[in-house]
Amino acid sequence: MTPEALVVGVGLRPRSDAAALEALLATALDGLCWASVRAVGTLDGRAAAPALVAVATGLGWRVLSYPAARLAQLPAPNPSSTVAAAVGTPSVAEAAALLGAAELGATAARLVVAKLSGVGCTAAVAGWRLPG
Repeated sequence: MTPEALVVGVGLRPRSDAAALEALLATALDGLCWASVRAVGTLDGRAAAPALVAVATGLGWRVLSYPAARLAQLPAPNPSSTVAAAVGTPSVAEAAALLGAAELGATAARLVVAKLSGVGCTAAVAGWRLPG
């Protein structure tokens, strides 16, 4: 399946660097169409992080945010006990990508890029085909 629509899920530390996040996104989206990205999803407590805001604004991406309890309801292929202890959910990037896709109307979204780790940040990508 070549996805026609994408949501990037991002986990990051509060003081993460925008350049590090951009580098990680370049890796995560390698071979995918950046123009297909509909939004970026994250933990509600990180939606206003300067690095995320700068990158999302620069790319014209909408930011979707979710409480830890909602993210924790999704089974993620790469959970982290460290992340769970820090923010209350074992997955941010993967769960936020999948929740974002569902919020945007995807009925058959799947992870097309599993969690990748960068300097102070993680990313995952959910994709789906548009109807019609």
